[in-house]
Amino acid sequence: MYKYDFLIIGSGIAGMSFALKVAHKGKVAIVCKNSLEDANTYYAQGGIASVTSQIDQFEKHIEDTMIAGSFLSDRSVVEKVVREAPAQIEELISWGVDFDKDEKGNFDLHREGGHSEFRILHHKDNTGAEIQESLIRAIKKHPNIKVFEHHFAIEIITQHHLGIKVTRHTDHIECYGAYVLNQQTNHIHTILSKVSLMATGGIGNIYQTTTNPIIATGDGIAMVYRAKGQIKDMEFVQFHPTALFHPGDRPSFLITEAMRGYGAVLRTKSGKKFMHKYDERESLAPRDVVARAIDTEMKNRGDDFVYLDVTHKDPEETKKHFPTIYEKCLKYGVDITKDFIPVAPAAHYLCGGILVDVNGQSTINRLYANGECACTGLHGANRLASNSLIEAVVYADAAAKHALSTIDAITFRNDVPDWNDEGTSLPEEMVLITQSVKEVEQIMSSYVGIVRSNLRLKRAFDRLEILYQETENLYQRSIVSREICELRNIINTGYLVIKQAMERKESRGLHYSIDYPEKS
Repeated sequence: MYKYDFLIIGSGIAGMSFALKVAHKGKVAIVCKNSLEDANTYYAQGGIASVTSQIDQFEKHIEDTMIAGSFLSDRSVVEKVVREAPAQIEELISWGVDFDKDEKGNFDLHREGGHSEFRILHHKDNTGAEIQESLIRAIKKHPNIKVFEHHFAIEIITQHHLGIKVTRHTDHIECYGAYVLNQQTNHIHTILSKVSLMATGGIGNIYQTTTNPIIATGDGIAMVYRAKGQIKDMEFVQFHPTALFHPGDRPSFLITEAMRGYGAVLRTKSGKKFMHKYDERESLAPRDVVARAIDTEMKNRGDDFVYLDVTHKDPEETKKHFPTIYEKCLKYGVDITKDFIPVAPAAHYLCGGILVDVNGQSTINRLYANGECACTGLHGANRLASNSLIEAVVYADAAAKHALSTIDAITFRNDVPDWNDEGTSLPEEMVLITQSVKEVEQIMSSYVGIVRSNLRLKRAFDRLEILYQETENLYQRSIVSREICELRNIINTGYLVIKQAMERKESRGLHYSIDYPEKS
């Protein structure tokens, strides 16, 4: 049994920035199921949105966010994130993040779909990797932070584990820490904490094609849901319009939206422009519009992909701005300065998740959530490009301030039992798990993708229900493993996406149903 003042599950920008903000106050544990580097943050190419130029204004960023979110965003949250963003950019810089600047020493700002001004700070085309690596260096230097790599959080600990009945309507559900599997020894540790933060990232791997790393299986959302916490807006799954089309790749390689801001144009396989038919902003329209347009063109023509064309831009400038993309495509025989880039939409970002308040607190006491697994109200029905990284650092700051103000009054719960694992490992377990994972991916991609209908959602729900019953049976009879836990999590997460999609009787933002063609 371990005891830490702060327990953080997840190792992206949301978890690590929170850790750095609270570590002066007590002992911090960061649990990550692979290595510290393996997080969604690392794969964020485009950048981080903030008003930093004299031309730009907070009000413009606020309105751009509200419009992109189909006016379902919480305006007070949008104002908070936008107005607090510049200070958090300065803190990232103090932790060693190096954003590109022009020859005059000003930030070299990009513009992406849905933004009315150039406001995207970046480090070439691998901003997420720059942020991740800078935070890791800061984390490793801090004496109060302990990192548990290759450890998998199975469940958060609540009154339920003390034999006290908990329902979704129970007042004052509390989190006392988590049961965590050491994947190298197969031992399940009990980690007690005064305060816990869920920062487990996204859900992309419930779909067949995703830009997310393989760790993105909705773990945090599923754990909080099983612990009776509130989950919101799961129907709003953002499909990035332009992932590199190369069948079999997992994750799919992202072609950043900044490339369209730079001037890249979408074309059909026959080479014709098409975005003018869907939106006056053409290739710079918000992601939901672009993804649906590409999906429509592919279905109408029976194509597997469309093209992104940047060949009309200066070749040396293109290589300078997008070196990672240039090298990656070149490996597949595509010279982006001369050839069109084959692209197709892929599951990319979840706008909903664990419901939190303005302090980043979930509906479970002593448990905060941050980053992609959290639903702050910023994104509404569709995330504005590059708003996610800034949301994570602003809410890490809010959660840290609130946690620091309360932690002195919190004590460890000392009557928590160790994990009870009396199951028996089954020889066929891995085969069943692998098959079930593929079935979930197929169900979600076929019926709960970019375009939905009542019939498709009902089919998905019925098929997932069968898999749920089979998996719970298997879980009860099996020794706990990461594989069986991840399967449970993707089924729980898929169920929440389907259920909340069925409840929304309109087309709004990322949730588009042929049964409700008009936005309300």
